[in-house]
Amino acid sequence: MRVLPPPPISPLLSPSPPDWSPVAVGGEAAAAAAILKQVSNMANAGSGALASFLFFFVFPAALHKGAAQYPVVSQNLVTENVSVVEGDTAIISCRVKNNDDSVIQLLNPNRQTIYFRDMRPLKDSRFQLVNFSDNELRVSLSNVSLSDEGRYVCQLYTDPPQEAYANITVLVPPGNPLIEARDQILQEGNQTEMTCTAMSSKPAATIRWMKGDKELPGKPRVELTYDKMYTVTSRLTFTVGREDDGVPVICIVDHPAVKDFQAQKYLEVQYKPEVKITVEFPQGLTREGENLELTCLSKGKPQPQRVSWVKVDDDMPPHAVIIGADLYIENLNKSYNGTYRCTASNSVGESFDDYVLYVYDALTTTPLPTTTTTASTTTIPSIISSSEVHQDSRAGEGAARAMDHAVIGGVVAVVVFAMLCLLIVLGRYFARHKGTYFTHEAKGADDAADADTAIINAEGGHTNSEEKKEYYI
Repeated sequence: MRVLPPPPISPLLSPSPPDWSPVAVGGEAAAAAAILKQVSNMANAGSGALASFLFFFVFPAALHKGAAQYPVVSQNLVTENVSVVEGDTAIISCRVKNNDDSVIQLLNPNRQTIYFRDMRPLKDSRFQLVNFSDNELRVSLSNVSLSDEGRYVCQLYTDPPQEAYANITVLVPPGNPLIEARDQILQEGNQTEMTCTAMSSKPAATIRWMKGDKELPGKPRVELTYDKMYTVTSRLTFTVGREDDGVPVICIVDHPAVKDFQAQKYLEVQYKPEVKITVEFPQGLTREGENLELTCLSKGKPQPQRVSWVKVDDDMPPHAVIIGADLYIENLNKSYNGTYRCTASNSVGESFDDYVLYVYDALTTTPLPTTTTTASTTTIPSIISSSEVHQDSRAGEGAARAMDHAVIGGVVAVVVFAMLCLLIVLGRYFARHKGTYFTHEAKGADDAADADTAIINAEGGHTNSEEKKEYYI
């Protein structure tokens, strides 16, 4: 095929007119490049009207034939994809590694020329030239909208033409996340549900849930709206306890266009009271004749409005006085033994705590013994009493009897040990003062041959006879 030559151009306007001779298809791109170069020279010389005529009429005719040769993607021409938030500015860069004076131009997704070298034929002032050189054409696009999204073409006029593609992706951040709770006031042990919605975003956002410092899994649902936007709704279901009261539940929205986008809601959990009885007086064992003071501590939400004292399975002692959460019992005696219960209640429920009272014998004052044995006996029960102060006051009769048996056993052991020591001392004393004596009948009896001789020897006395010794222990 041959290209018809364009109309002749006056030599006055073109000192060195280009060669308009017919060219083969393989040279269409080169011819177009030559025409473009001539147009550029005319524009620089002040022939703006003629340059415009050539650009809009002559150049498209030459380019038409050049387009018959499909452009190729070359490593010599490079660009990058661009992601930009709606309303911001995008930068498109077309770079040539090794340029041989070929023309660079930038086309929009509709293949309309945005910039040809450093000239902007497209009447869109949002496109501005940032840099132009033999190796780069860099253009900025301000106030980006969704309509600007698409594939932009960097084109280098060679034979055949070379192209590189830059995809512009417009990011639309979601609106403020909206968190909603099914229940405003909760009770411990109940299950509740919350939803969080991130509307009108591109691409779709992701939603995470946090309860305090613990992450909880939600169930997301993504919807595509009519304007090609995405709305994401996440649903969270969980069970609350009293420890969750006042804890924030946070909905966190993750999107490439925004950071730290979140909404939160604080939990309000009601729970029945926690009850605990404390002993204000006495600090040790409760004994006959002393006074007892107990305080009932209770905490709940809502705060307990009613606190009561009762004696389990019996009536309160006549000397018992109840003032608010305090119980006073004067002049204790063993008939007051038993279990005392404090009960606190609110609108959620009631709870109680028990105190077991065991009254011990009153302390008696006795003079201190003078012997070491007796002193050891009186020391042992005092040590045991100090180690069992709080537990015995609530242990009941079984623990008291166990302590009494231990004291009695200790006393008996000390007494037995003292008696053994006394016997040892007496034995050593009598061993040192042994007794020696002879009867008249026994004197000389060992040396006599018969009874008469023994009597005679006993009367006369034989000094050589051996003495008999007896010991008393």
